[in-house]
Amino acid sequence: MSTPVMKKIVQLSVLLIGIAGVAPSAVANEEAVQAARAVMDDFITHFNARDEARWADTLLFPHIRVASGTVAVTPTKAEFVANMDLDAFAEANNWSHSAWDSIEVIQAGPDKVHFKVRFSRFNPAGERYVSYDSLYVVQRAGDRWGIRARSSFAP
Repeated sequence: MSTPVMKKIVQLSVLLIGIAGVAPSAVANEEAVQAARAVMDDFITHFNARDEARWADTLLFPHIRVASGTVAVTPTKAEFVANMDLDAFAEANNWSHSAWDSIEVIQAGPDKVHFKVRFSRFNPAGERYVSYDSLYVVQRAGDRWGIRARSSFAP
């Protein structure tokens, strides 16, 4: 027969075993989320600064972008920077800057985080003129975190 005290001891034991089994991965995942989120913040900062090289530093290569009905795979940072002209992008799109409207963790492990993102673009008058939903895959490669892939409804 189980007594109320024995029942509490068993419940507490199960709880402690569960915490012991989950705690290390939960801590690792939280550290991963923080590191990945820092990359996301750097991404938007360098994009808005129109600094192609530093923007590329937030990415991992090969880098994958799924948008506009295509899949673009850029093998190297040098190729990415050579094909980017953020001043021309700004002029063509009457763009001043972009901002994250929301960033939500969908899944996280110790070496990879998936973010559901919504971002907006603003014109030089500071007016939001478009918003897009996206998915970002941020991954650890060695001792460095970077954005491995983006899938966006943006053109």
